[in-house]
Amino acid sequence: MKDSVTLNFKRLSNSFNDIQLPAYATTGSSGLDIRAAVENDLTIPAGKFLLVPTNLSVEIPSSYELQVRPRSGLAAKNGIGILNSPGTIDSDYRGEIKIILFNFSEIDFIIHRGDRIAQLVLAKVHLADVVESAELNSTKRGIGGFGHTGKD
Repeated sequence: MKDSVTLNFKRLSNSFNDIQLPAYATTGSSGLDIRAAVENDLTIPAGKFLLVPTNLSVEIPSSYELQVRPRSGLAAKNGIGILNSPGTIDSDYRGEIKIILFNFSEIDFIIHRGDRIAQLVLAKVHLADVVESAELNSTKRGIGGFGHTGKD
């Protein structure tokens, strides 16, 4: 039995029907590759970011989110990442999915129509009951912050 959740994607314009819907590249992939929906090439200047359209909106089931994550190949080969990684697409959002790509390199990067620009990972969301408390239980770490672990 297949353990899956249905994601309904809607194309916002018929001008990009040639661009593949998000898809898993292999049977073991965790993320769906999502593609750029651009008429003409876009350039992300070195050290800058750009909001890249996908021409898609999505219906995510309640109690789930889609996490927007960088593609390792773009990062390793071109220094391209996601500015707010991981980004979150909430289950009640119905606007266009846009990807905030950042060019960490010193060379301008060109995005072509249909390029795989990010991956979407479906994740279960557990809502918390927020309670104010005068005291918290103690731990060995306590208030130790950044760089605290590994120090003797």
